[in-house]
Amino acid sequence: MDVYLPIANLSVNGLVLVALGALTGVLSGLFGVGGGFLTTPLLIFYGIPPTVAAASAATQVTGASVSGVLAHSRNKGVDYRMGAIMVAGGVVGALIGAVLFRLLQSVGQIDVGSNMLYVLMLGTIGALMMQEALAGLLPKVNAASAGQRARGRRHHPLVAGLPYRWRFYASGLYLSPLAPLILGVLVGILTMLMGVGGGFMLVPAMLYILGMSGNVVVGTSLFQILFVTMVTTMTHALTTKAVDIVIAGILLLGSVLGAQFGTQLAMKARRAARRD
Repeated sequence: MDVYLPIANLSVNGLVLVALGALTGVLSGLFGVGGGFLTTPLLIFYGIPPTVAAASAATQVTGASVSGVLAHSRNKGVDYRMGAIMVAGGVVGALIGAVLFRLLQSVGQIDVGSNMLYVLMLGTIGALMMQEALAGLLPKVNAASAGQRARGRRHHPLVAGLPYRWRFYASGLYLSPLAPLILGVLVGILTMLMGVGGGFMLVPAMLYILGMSGNVVVGTSLFQILFVTMVTTMTHALTTKAVDIVIAGILLLGSVLGAQFGTQLAMKARRAARRD
């Protein structure tokens, strides 16, 4: 089933885009990531121009996040105070990212810049995951640092030294709002430049740097992603004009359904972990 994409100026198989949207929707509901880190590079590999892929993927991430936030909110899995601060930072970051996007576009390097950012970010995330996996395979190293890592999740030195502490009751934390604000700015920049929700970076940071409870991390991440991708989509539509509504609509069709399925899997896994 071929469909024509007016902004990308090419025809693609619509079923492939639906399947891609469903896959990223499942990831969104299950892990609290928007799925853009997977959607955008796959769209590029499929032949979509990088600028159109980044702008259109942000729209799809918004739809998947709406579905996921509603499901997690019903189970009290969203820290709205923490999320609001990260949203504020994300909006600032999106505006900074828009300036960088236009700058790269003006010098004709936006496609190269987007591809290099993906190589850098995914390579870095992959290296960190490999390091964590290798540490888990070494019993002595793992045993020696287990208590240290556990304490670090609650009292990371980068966060502990920041002033103006607030209480975040849903997360059970007492820390400076500057930490989630800075994280929000970084995620906003990535969202604008790469079309990602930023959850693949935000979720580990919330766990290991802020020390948030796993019960609210996924829902709070999706809450932040929802509003930041909305701002990003509007900015792209008004400035770069690279949002392809056909791509966004087809991806949304699969992602909204996939997000509900992923959320149900996450809830079942959480209940099983509590029983154990």
